[in-house]
Amino acid sequence: MSPTVVVDARGLRCPLPVIRLAAAARDAAPGALLTVLATDPAAEHDVPAWARMRGHAVVGSEHDEAAGTWSLTVEVSGQAPAA
Repeated sequence: MSPTVVVDARGLRCPLPVIRLAAAARDAAPGALLTVLATDPAAEHDVPAWARMRGHAVVGSEHDEAAGTWSLTVEVSGQAPAA
């Protein structure tokens, strides 16, 4: 398994966490794991929605209430989403 790429989007507001994640996904090989760190609560919903639309899978999700941080891990798909 390839190492996880961390996309640090802490302190950024919607839609920047997803934009940064999408940029990392474009450069990632199928099967790669990308973890986005975000402090914007919208990321909890935006990242899974983006992953579904792009045919990727969310394989991990954590919320650290004390730090106010969300950590969402996406596995990059090798297939384009169905039209």
